[in-house]
Amino acid sequence: MIVARAVSRRFGSAVALHEADFELRRGEIVALAGPNGAGKSTLLAILAGALRPSSGTVARAVDVGWAPQRAAVYARLTPAENVNLFARLRRVDAGSLDLPERPVGELSVGERQRLNLALAFLGAPPALVLDEPTSALDAERREELWQRLEAQRSVGGAVVATQSPEEERRADRIVRIAAGRLAR
Repeated sequence: MIVARAVSRRFGSAVALHEADFELRRGEIVALAGPNGAGKSTLLAILAGALRPSSGTVARAVDVGWAPQRAAVYARLTPAENVNLFARLRRVDAGSLDLPERPVGELSVGERQRLNLALAFLGAPPALVLDEPTSALDAERREELWQRLEAQRSVGGAVVATQSPEEERRADRIVRIAAGRLAR
């Protein structure tokens, strides 16, 4: 679904990711694990197409849903207005969601995270790239998310996610990264 070959990323003279090879296959959930600053978010942004690699290639055979670590939404708009805007930009149906009526800037951290995830799921993309998806979610919402992710996997979809022991426990495969290098 997503294949990265020899991708690296530099920010000025700093190398955040060193020639990484990564493949996300149909029907799997992959946990990307490593310490803070290891390059997890950089690799995920590259896999999602939100960041260009400095070198290497990424091939995406399917649409990809992307939930960055920090939600890229408009604080003055309501969640519904954000969903409708992003749905129009992606040319997909916004569907119907039960969303708060107040501006995103007034939402709790957990409510913003739920919006961030709702945007990743827009259009039912077969592959999901999620950076710290369960952060700020309460136990009930975490379980709901995992039910959706496992349902995605059961129909041949794929997910790569980072950062919590829960992702590692529920993953089919764990890929470790440290100092910008994937473990072999």
